[in-house]
Amino acid sequence: MEPLHNHQNLIQTVLALAEDNVRQGLGGPFAALVVKDGIIIGQGCNRVTDQHDPTAHAEMEAIRAACHQLGSHQLHGCVIYSSCEPCPMCLGAIYWARPDKLFYLNSQADAARIGFDDQFIYQELARPAAQRQLTTEQLDHPQRLTAFRLWQASNDRKDY
Repeated sequence: MEPLHNHQNLIQTVLALAEDNVRQGLGGPFAALVVKDGIIIGQGCNRVTDQHDPTAHAEMEAIRAACHQLGSHQLHGCVIYSSCEPCPMCLGAIYWARPDKLFYLNSQADAARIGFDDQFIYQELARPAAQRQLTTEQLDHPQRLTAFRLWQASNDRKDY
């Protein structure tokens, strides 16, 4: 891909992707870029309804593409541009990917005003599991820690 050294060009690119996604009827008004050394190495748009996939958010799609491009599950040295403040799921993925920086344009409140309200999820995550609206219960089983112990003892594991 062609280098895009200008911060404003990257902002315009992510905004144009979000607008095009809406115009094409492919999903919500969200887009994201992953940039390394001024080059876009991953991009994504919201494809939740088009793909029938609740994880097909712009940031998730961009992270997947960038990680594939890098051959890594980490985005060290990368910057993420998002058309909107990431939802809890995407923010979790961004933290796991470990980019150097995140820029976003629209806020949670902006998204809520057009019907994308993630506040419910933020509130649920702040509650103890037993008090969440989604019935959540930890199960006990004699083998529940076996895979964890195998991982801990493995010499072939790739820590992250």
